[in-house]
Amino acid sequence: MTIQLKELYDTAAIQKLDTAHYMHPFTDHQALGEKGARVMVRGEGIYLWDSEGNKILDGMSGLWCVNVGYGRKSISDAVYRQMETLPFYNSFFNTTNVPAVLLANKLSAISPPQFNHVYFTGSGSEANDTNLRMVRRYWDVLGFKERHTIISRHNSYHGSTVAGASLGGMTDMHAQGGLPIPGIVHIGQPNYLESGRGMTEAEFGIEAASWLEQKILEVGAEKVAAFIGEPVQGAGGVIIPPATYWPEIQRICDKYGILLIADEVICGFGRLGRWFASEMFGIRPDLITFAKGVTSGYIPLGGVLVGDRVADVLIKQGGEFNHGFTYSGHPVACAAALENIRILEEEKLIERVADDTGPYLKQRFAELADHPLVGYADSCGFVAGLNLVRTKADNPHDNVAFDSALGVGMVCRGHMFGNGMIMRAVGDRMIIAPPLVMTREQIDEMITLIRRCLDLTHADIKQRGWLQGE
Repeated sequence: MTIQLKELYDTAAIQKLDTAHYMHPFTDHQALGEKGARVMVRGEGIYLWDSEGNKILDGMSGLWCVNVGYGRKSISDAVYRQMETLPFYNSFFNTTNVPAVLLANKLSAISPPQFNHVYFTGSGSEANDTNLRMVRRYWDVLGFKERHTIISRHNSYHGSTVAGASLGGMTDMHAQGGLPIPGIVHIGQPNYLESGRGMTEAEFGIEAASWLEQKILEVGAEKVAAFIGEPVQGAGGVIIPPATYWPEIQRICDKYGILLIADEVICGFGRLGRWFASEMFGIRPDLITFAKGVTSGYIPLGGVLVGDRVADVLIKQGGEFNHGFTYSGHPVACAAALENIRILEEEKLIERVADDTGPYLKQRFAELADHPLVGYADSCGFVAGLNLVRTKADNPHDNVAFDSALGVGMVCRGHMFGNGMIMRAVGDRMIIAPPLVMTREQIDEMITLIRRCLDLTHADIKQRGWLQGE
C-alpha cells in the first residue's frame, strides 16, 4: 500500500498547489504553507490513507460525520443512480423531487413524535441560520415582535456563518467580524470540571441550568425567543452535562414559554446511541438542527426538524416564509441520506453503540485515566475526551493544568497524527468521535494507539522541562 500510493501521488506537487490556491477552514495559512498539508487519498471502514501510504485510524469520523465508515459502495451507487436520473432541481416554484419527499417522510418517522416537518439546507451552519429566522418569524406571526432574543452558551459551536457564529459562543470567532450580531446573548456552559467545585455533579447541573433563568429575567421574558444548545458540546471539547441539566433546562423553557432548539449536528444519527440525543437527555425540543451524520458526510446536507408547535404557526398562519437555498432538498444529497439511514437501520449500528460498543468504549477509555498526563477522562456513546494535566490530584478539581501558552494539546495531537491516530485537541483536552462501525477489537487498537501517543507526549514534554518539579 505504501509503495503503491507513493507511486500514484506526487505529494510535494499537490502540497505546492494547495499552498498556492486552496484556503482551508480555521487555518493559519502561513504556518500550513511552511510544512505542507497532509494529503488524504483513500478511506475504508475506520481507516484513512495519505498520499505517502500511511495508514491512519480516524478517531474523529472525518469531522464528527462518517458514522457508517468509509467506502460504502451502496451510498456511492445511490448517488450515481440519482445523478443519472435527476442530478438537480430546485424546490422553489411550487416544485419538489422524490428523494427529498421520501427523506422528509423518513426523518419524520425516526424523530421524536412532535416532528412532522423538515426544512432542508446545505449544512449545519445554514440550518442554524434557518433556526434564527424561523424562530423570529414564529413570534412575529403570533404578534410578539419584540420576542427576538436567542440565548446560547459560551464555548458552544453552531456553525461559522454570521448567524451561526453569533449563536455559538467561541470568543476567537466573535473577535473576527464584530460578532455576535444583536439579539443573541450567552450564558455559561455546563462544564463540571470548570465551574462545579464544591458541588456534586447533580447539584451543578441544576446550578448551570439556573443561569438560563437568570438570563431570561435579565433580558426580559417578553423579549426572549428561544434557547439553543448542543446536547453534548462537541467542538467545545466534548462537554457532557450532568444528568440533571437538560430536564431543568426544559422546565425553565416551559415556564417562560420560550422555544428550545437542540443542535444535533454532531449528536444526531446514532452518535450517542439514539437517533437523536434529545431522547437520551429527556427534552422535547421545538427545533432540531441536523447535518453531518444524516449522510455520513458522503454528500453535504443539513436541515431543521420543525416541531408541530412551530410548523403549525408558520404553515397555517405565516403565509410565505421568505427564506431558502438553491440546494434545499438537493435530490442527490437526499438519495445519499436515504441509503445512509437504511444502513444505520439494517446493521443496527445505533443499537450497537447503545448496548455494546458504546459501553465498551466507555470502559476502555476510562482506563486511560491511569496515565500520568490524564487528569480526567469521560465519554458518552461514541464521543469521549480526556484532560491533559501537569499534576494530578485525587479530586479532579485540584489538578494543575499546563500553561495554555505551551500548547500541550497540540504537541499531543502531533504525536497522534504522526503515529497513525487522529485525535483532536481542544486546548489541552483531547477528544474522539469514531465511526459507529468500530468493533470492540478496533476500540482496543485505538486505545493502544492513544496510550502510545500519550507516552510519546509525556516523554517529549518531560524533555522540554514542562512537568512539575522538573
